[in-house]
Amino acid sequence: MTQLPLPLPWLDLLTEGDAHPRRFWAEQDLTDHLRRAERLAPEATAQLLAEGQTGPPLARRSYRLRGTVRSSSSD
Repeated sequence: MTQLPLPLPWLDLLTEGDAHPRRFWAEQDLTDHLRRAERLAPEATAQLLAEGQTGPPLARRSYRLRGTVRSSSSD
């Protein structure tokens, strides 16, 4: 019996003013990006991870998370 490939999850970060989401394969990669590139406060990062969104007054702009699942087999 052949096993089908497992779906691969990822996280999309949607940022106010940016039409294209940034994609992350691991939560640690996302938190590193939020800390280094976006300079998001730890409180805003925690809210984003817990609730799926954050914005003013914790962050200077709005951020949303979207979790998706990609099938690794071609359609």
